[in-house]
Amino acid sequence: MFMLSGDTISMKKMESFDFPVGRRLAGKYIIQEKLGSGWEGEVYQVQEIHTNIVRAAKLFYPHRNIKFKRSTRFAKKLDLLADCSMVMNYHTQEIIKVKGQDIVCIICEFIEGEMLSKILDRQRGKRLPDFQALHLLYALAKGIESIHLYGEYHGDLHTDNIIVRRYGLGFDIKVIDLHHWGDSKKDNREEDIIKMIRVFYDALGGEKFYKKQPAAVKSIIKGLKRSLILKEFKTASLLRWHIENLDWEDGN
Repeated sequence: MFMLSGDTISMKKMESFDFPVGRRLAGKYIIQEKLGSGWEGEVYQVQEIHTNIVRAAKLFYPHRNIKFKRSTRFAKKLDLLADCSMVMNYHTQEIIKVKGQDIVCIICEFIEGEMLSKILDRQRGKRLPDFQALHLLYALAKGIESIHLYGEYHGDLHTDNIIVRRYGLGFDIKVIDLHHWGDSKKDNREEDIIKMIRVFYDALGGEKFYKKQPAAVKSIIKGLKRSLILKEFKTASLLRWHIENLDWEDGN
């Protein structure tokens, strides 16, 4: 419930919803599966009752979403990035009642695919071959570049929030869990670059395999030294350009 004290509005903390399969949301959707949870809320796979179309529904914990600020920023960010193929499509916002509280439910595109972390776990040595990992990084760089060109950022890239739909000669990927942080967007765009290269490093097997990597790979990872990475790759566009013009023989 809401409790009023002067001008302050506080909410009873709700740390989980744990909705069962089959529950209806907003009279329009049926829950099929819980996909995950995080600091802000929970995500479910849902099916539209009248069309049978599958969607994703993100529900925000009310004490993390005071005056609907987080959910509104999230929806607006998805809408702004609607032309970025790596970002899920925003559909609509619903308000549902849970234990007397208004809960925001953002309905988005449901992304078919598999988390990159699970794909890596299945690989021999839990790593991708060099060229395949480079194709992964290239797909990431192009997608993140498109987000940055809108003045935005992802904010928390790692192998658990990169969804791979197809891979082989190239990667068809989507990113989930876009974040909004209070510090500068420039700093967060730089952090995206660092995290992309960290994903590349992890996809190649991490520290265990790094010493044996060719110069071309090391020319990108740079020992994961932030200052060296950002000195050469000030933008995602520069990283993408570097990959396109990479000389595999000498790494320059």
